[in-house]
Amino acid sequence: MDFLNRIFRGDKVVWVVFMLLLLISIVEVFSAASMLTYKSGGNYWWPIRQHSTYLFLGLGVVYVAHLIPYRFYKTIPLVLVPASICMLIWVLLKGVDVNDAARWMRVAGFTIQPSEFAKVGVVMGTAVILSRMQTEDGATPNAMKWILWMTIIVCGLIAPENLSTAVLLFGVVCLMMYVGRVPMRQLLKLFFALCAAAALFLSVLLFVPSKTLGKIQGLNRLVTWQARIQRFGDSDAIPAAQYKITDENYQESHAAMAIASSNIIGRGPGNSVERDYLPQAYSDFIFAIIIEETGLLGGAFVVMLYIILLIRAAKIAQRCRGYFPAFLVMGCALMLVAQAMLNMMVAVGLFPVTGQPLPLISRGGTSTIINCCYIGMILSVSYHTEKMARDAQAAAAEQAEDDIPEILRDSSIVNA
Repeated sequence: MDFLNRIFRGDKVVWVVFMLLLLISIVEVFSAASMLTYKSGGNYWWPIRQHSTYLFLGLGVVYVAHLIPYRFYKTIPLVLVPASICMLIWVLLKGVDVNDAARWMRVAGFTIQPSEFAKVGVVMGTAVILSRMQTEDGATPNAMKWILWMTIIVCGLIAPENLSTAVLLFGVVCLMMYVGRVPMRQLLKLFFALCAAAALFLSVLLFVPSKTLGKIQGLNRLVTWQARIQRFGDSDAIPAAQYKITDENYQESHAAMAIASSNIIGRGPGNSVERDYLPQAYSDFIFAIIIEETGLLGGAFVVMLYIILLIRAAKIAQRCRGYFPAFLVMGCALMLVAQAMLNMMVAVGLFPVTGQPLPLISRGGTSTIINCCYIGMILSVSYHTEKMARDAQAAAAEQAEDDIPEILRDSSIVNA
């Protein structure tokens, strides 16, 4: 046990949740990657071998990150945020187009997604700003201004090709500002401004013809967003007998069929039927495959793992002695859990199709590594907070011993 404690430092519950998510990922990606196997010419091991490589690299990232004292993470946003902005601009100009969206850039033969680096940079930057501008009564009014400038620039560059990621990031930042005690008056003003902007945006998508939206330069995804929102709003109004599977609703329909064909315990791992029809069965819609194979119990277990992660992060934050580690650990946990909940809501038909993978489970490259960075930083805060507490107790005990008069330290006198 001591050997394991020396290797897996920090919160043990977070380690267990992380390992369980990786195990689920290996099993479900291997099961759901039948389409990739077909495209690879029948090489059954290629999809899982590639995915396992990323998971192994991610495990290494977690291990290294959790050994780094969290105070060193304060300086990373100074480089990461500007670098992410430059990469996002490059993607808008010369991005690699995958699945009708230019979200990737090619570096040294590898394809990376700059928005993932931007997300972690903004989360860390928000934690730094909130901690630096914290007073006894909460964050200063200038904290929101600095955070919004950074977030709006980054989200504005992400939104044209990946609206859901921009909305998700902005929402997590708002939650971090609430946790960071930004004045409620400022938060309410921001809330009403966002509601007005959302209402205007939805009105444009719902009432402006698709031909007109398609002519807007630089926003080629507007037509896609419009179709997804309209399908989501109209799906409940179509009688089951008249419902037809088309190219537009193909993914949502087969995800619903996967969930509908499950039961309490599911078909069993590896026995999915809809994995052969869902184009993103191993990524965006892997939660539907999890429910099909493991049933409602398996789906509930996955949801429970993310909830436990959020609860443990909150407990770690409560034990922190400084503002920065507390805000950092909550920001990392909120990003992981919010993205997971969004992915699962899409899979079960409670939200329009977005394109968000299920963190630490879906097949991915950049996203897997960055999600492991979040876990590593959570464990870093946990481990070094516990270490500081132990050191403080040891120092207090040593000081107490020094305060004992010399004559009382003589055991022979005390025994006499």
